[in-house]
Amino acid sequence: MDRSIIETIARHGEKQPDAPALTGADGSFSYRELNTEIAQLGAQLRESPAKVIGLALDNSPLWAVLDLAGLYAGKPVIPLPFFFSPEQIAHSIRDAGIDCILTDQPAQYQQLLTNAGIATGDILAHELNGHAYTEIRLHGIAAKQLPEGTIKVTYTSGTTGHPKGVCLSEDTLQQVAASLLEATRGTPADRHVSVLPLATLLENLAGVYVPLMAGANCHLLPLSAVGLSGASGLDVKKMLAALIECRATTTILTPQLLHAMVAAIEAGHPAPQQLRFVAIGGAPVSERLLQRAQALGLQVYEGYGLSECASVVTLNTETARRIGSVGKPLPHARLQFAADGEILVAGATLLGYTGGEPLQPGTFWPTGDIGHLDEEGFLHLTGRKKNIFITSFGRNVSPEWVERELTLHPAIAQAAVFGEARPWNMAVIVPRGNSPEIIHAVNQAIEQANSGLPDYARVKYWLPAQAPFLPQNGQLTANGRLKREAIWSLYQTSIEQLYREKPDDDL
Repeated sequence: MDRSIIETIARHGEKQPDAPALTGADGSFSYRELNTEIAQLGAQLRESPAKVIGLALDNSPLWAVLDLAGLYAGKPVIPLPFFFSPEQIAHSIRDAGIDCILTDQPAQYQQLLTNAGIATGDILAHELNGHAYTEIRLHGIAAKQLPEGTIKVTYTSGTTGHPKGVCLSEDTLQQVAASLLEATRGTPADRHVSVLPLATLLENLAGVYVPLMAGANCHLLPLSAVGLSGASGLDVKKMLAALIECRATTTILTPQLLHAMVAAIEAGHPAPQQLRFVAIGGAPVSERLLQRAQALGLQVYEGYGLSECASVVTLNTETARRIGSVGKPLPHARLQFAADGEILVAGATLLGYTGGEPLQPGTFWPTGDIGHLDEEGFLHLTGRKKNIFITSFGRNVSPEWVERELTLHPAIAQAAVFGEARPWNMAVIVPRGNSPEIIHAVNQAIEQANSGLPDYARVKYWLPAQAPFLPQNGQLTANGRLKREAIWSLYQTSIEQLYREKPDDDL
């Protein structure tokens, strides 16, 4: 049987005790030091009265140590993303029965808890290797019965204001991490640089567990140091500088971050020379963007997964790569397809949702995504089952397909396409500026995208968005998926007026 994540890290502590395991802005942990801290903090957490632990810190080695200590202690850890709204965080605390929060921003969290009407008890200051953090114990939070074996609860932002808690076991996390280690060919020579928040399951698992299982060095810098600010702010030059300075060999990006990186390098910014594996996930990626990255020598590999399947299900690799697909199933994963093409996954799935009934082991999970395997076993995605709309001519349209083509153009930052029961499709577009030149460029971009689309999928008219689609305004999930219901709700009146005013001829 494969070793657990903690056992594998301990083995590296014996074989390469002085090798760097975690590197941050203010210091690092060798594998010997990491193992010592995991054991000591894990023992403390095991004896603590806290039953469910919330983790609310910026990216840092401290985040990883506390998370791993929770794993060692066998207590559920719930990462609390800073990109969640205060209401979503308060919901997560009550929903999972979190009775202890570990944070490096105590004033912010105490105010949030006060505003949410959540009482606090002891507030304890701690320090680990020069990193200060605060333990806030909560009062009056009702205990929740999580599915047996729950060691991690990751919250998906979903399509409503209340995120859903996905309960995962240690064995599930270990299975996926081991598959990713094999697929990415991780070695002790790797240097992984985390660009995404560690509170996202993908970065938590693939950006910490996998490199540590490889015996590699994780660079966990504050998000501001890698160019991220707020829910969507990006300084791509900072991101590239961090990758270059750390001599990163691996990193994980969303499609938006990849687009910014490619555009910056095409404009003359130096490229990170050591990168051997850039994993892309979270949302669909345009084939042309991947081709542009390949032309620059960037080794980019698109994958696919979801929180309910412990993050990653399929991945393109160095030995099996097909642009336009999301790769082959990882060793732990088994795929089936429903009659309508919905992808069903078994092999490493959730124990259940918080507040819900436990799921039967081995159950094939309905992903809600439509796709198919080609003759060589690569998975191709068509779109989200619930997002596909039918035009008034009876044609099925996957909006993600059209949006990928639109957002490839530099003038279009984001696009949401609608056309249910209508004779033609329209888009709500976030332009990269509001000058007449940009508006003209958006029109040209739509013409260019339409030239490569069948007539029923083309966009005939568009509306400028009032503001970007962001997690903080409820119009975007943390990993970059549009919240279509929220966008529709905001723009419904304008969209319906557009359909009334514009002619149906020349379709």
